[in-house]
Amino acid sequence: MKLPRKNAPWLGWLRELQAIAQTGLCYSEGPYDRERYAQLRELVLHMVEAHCDLPLGQAQALFESEVGPATPRVDVRGVVLQEDRVLLVRERSDGCWSLPGGWADVGESPAQSVVREILEESGYRARATRLLALHDRDRHNSPPLVYSVYKLFFACELEDEKGPEVSHEPNTEIEAVGFFPLTELPPLSLGRNTAEQIARMVELIQTPLSPAEFD
Repeated sequence: MKLPRKNAPWLGWLRELQAIAQTGLCYSEGPYDRERYAQLRELVLHMVEAHCDLPLGQAQALFESEVGPATPRVDVRGVVLQEDRVLLVRERSDGCWSLPGGWADVGESPAQSVVREILEESGYRARATRLLALHDRDRHNSPPLVYSVYKLFFACELEDEKGPEVSHEPNTEIEAVGFFPLTELPPLSLGRNTAEQIARMVELIQTPLSPAEFD
């Protein structure tokens, strides 16, 4: 999906209109109000189609998956260090690398979610030891999305540094796992993390008394 540049102000307006329509459809009971909110969502769909290089059907499927009151999604990322190297996984979707992580699941704490993601994506068992940062995705990552995302970065330590679980099966979303020094990072999946974000998280880990960073 091709979206406009990160600082395009109208994308934020479009996102707010979508949130108003989505929340209105969730809470409105009268047929007149629901019809108006549905019309508003339809206008947003056409704006996405016209300006974001996204077919109407795909835009409609994307928005229809967003139900209930509009709130930011939560993305968790685990920062695991082994001496001077950081654990990264290569995403099948774009062939680029990221800190292990993904969407937080209902019924799990954020820390539980990031531990699960690390195990599923890398095969390593880890424990979350500290919240490093909470970022508003659109202030740090590109390309922008049509919905809002909060990114939680956790310092994590391996339970066993000998290697990943023997029984670990290849993840359908991940095609490789490795540790990399900050000076030799592979091509990064910039929508998930940037070199600046990774360097900052490592810096925070190395200054244990520093508070969690937030936007």
